[in-house]
Amino acid sequence: MTTADEAFDLVMRVDWNQAWRAGRERTQHRWDGRAFWNARAASFAAHAQESGYATDVMTILRPSPDWTVLDVGCAAGTLAIPLASKVKAITAMDISDGMLDLLNQRCAERGIANVRPVLGGWEDDWPAAGIGPHDVVLASRSLFAADLRAAVAKLNAYATKRVMVVSLVSDGPYDRAIFEAVGRPLFRGPDFRFVVNFLAQEGIFANVTFIREVEDKTYATLDDAAQAMRWMLDGITPGEASLLRAHLGQRCVKRDGGWALPKPKVTHWAAIWWDRP
Repeated sequence: MTTADEAFDLVMRVDWNQAWRAGRERTQHRWDGRAFWNARAASFAAHAQESGYATDVMTILRPSPDWTVLDVGCAAGTLAIPLASKVKAITAMDISDGMLDLLNQRCAERGIANVRPVLGGWEDDWPAAGIGPHDVVLASRSLFAADLRAAVAKLNAYATKRVMVVSLVSDGPYDRAIFEAVGRPLFRGPDFRFVVNFLAQEGIFANVTFIREVEDKTYATLDDAAQAMRWMLDGITPGEASLLRAHLGQRCVKRDGGWALPKPKVTHWAAIWWDRP
């Protein structure tokens, strides 16, 4: 049996960057591909507008009107849109041109002129994309870089005042019961614990707080429910689609003339932030 001292020594000896790399390599359901996010752009943007996630992030971030902000993995403006009226300027970067198209559309509809979209990702050449230092750098639910050390170094290099990362907690938005129902394993990859422990090893003792995102939808039909949840299963087969539909038929309950999961789906996110020296 491992003693408390042995367990402590083991944790202290872990190379958290290497552990992150190994975890990313094992992740079966990658969130870092352009095709994946282009396909999800419209539904993801709609969900982000419905949840209270952005409001919770604003409460933690406490934006200042003189800030310039780099939003890495901005999606369709989950944070950039509500931030625009609270800061001086935003550079909104994403690997998905579909997301950036939606961001441009939303900015035009709202008369927002201080958000600059940039197509790019973690491994791209940021200076070549015209990105320079900003007061604050955000990576909100977008830390999918293969190398954590390189990603953190990049965040620090481009932030003059503050860095904030919002990271996965446990299974995140995935529903483990769905994976079990279709016979797939779920490995969601490294979560916030890898980030916090790596930062501590680097001498960055970050602040950490948690965001609780609740989803409680009613679907007109079970087919609608299955369609809404199949995004979790990359490359879903017809057989898996049938298993998903059957699972929801057994699991969902009637509500308000439609169908819903028996209890709200709760997703936790870890907001991790530190000030630059």
